[in-house]
Amino acid sequence: MVKKFARQQGIDKIIQEHRLDAFIAPTNTPAWSIDIINGDNFSASSSSPAAIAGYPSITVPMGFHHELPLGISFFAEAYSEAKLIKLAYAFEQLTNARKAPEFKATLTP
Repeated sequence: MVKKFARQQGIDKIIQEHRLDAFIAPTNTPAWSIDIINGDNFSASSSSPAAIAGYPSITVPMGFHHELPLGISFFAEAYSEAKLIKLAYAFEQLTNARKAPEFKATLTP
């Protein structure tokens, strides 16, 4: 039942009705510093619809927020991997958003 709503009544329906190539959305909320007392501060993700449907999804860097990375996800209907790779690659080439990670000291409370 959940897959039906994620697939036929969800991703597939919206892509067909609006003649879309794919969906794009921020992958998660902005990254957070490690909190050694309270743990992760995770609140939302755009990867859930594709994961529930069992459909392909690809994430690439899109920028930074307070020196912490932000990702953007591309997802679409079943068997759309080639299209998603092309879209993600084009985005990467246009934005040059990726930069090598830096390993900074852990913040202490």
